[in-house]
Amino acid sequence: MSEFEAEVKKAEKELEQSLVPLNNGEKEDEFLGELKMQAQDYGQKVQDAAEKAKLYAEEKISWAGEKFKEIQSKDPKEIVADAKEYARQKPGQTILISAAIGLVIGMLLRRR
Repeated sequence: MSEFEAEVKKAEKELEQSLVPLNNGEKEDEFLGELKMQAQDYGQKVQDAAEKAKLYAEEKISWAGEKFKEIQSKDPKEIVADAKEYARQKPGQTILISAAIGLVIGMLLRRR
């Protein structure tokens, strides 16, 4: 037997010794049990985060729907007057909002 074949046999034996059967009725490996518990914990955390995200999205969608209905019921002149008044009260925020809207529109137009 060559040196290479001897090394291959040695590696195979080490691999067989390190493999642990799962749920074969015998005592489970502590490490695998710990991994299962961590996976369950992470799974629960992901479910909790998804539920929170869903509730947040539902809340924001309903808020946006209410605002849309509010805007639809207003006269366009009234909306313009409100926008002008807001710009007079908060000029810094108005500039930032305008810049953000311009950036989004620019990105949308560049894609086309």
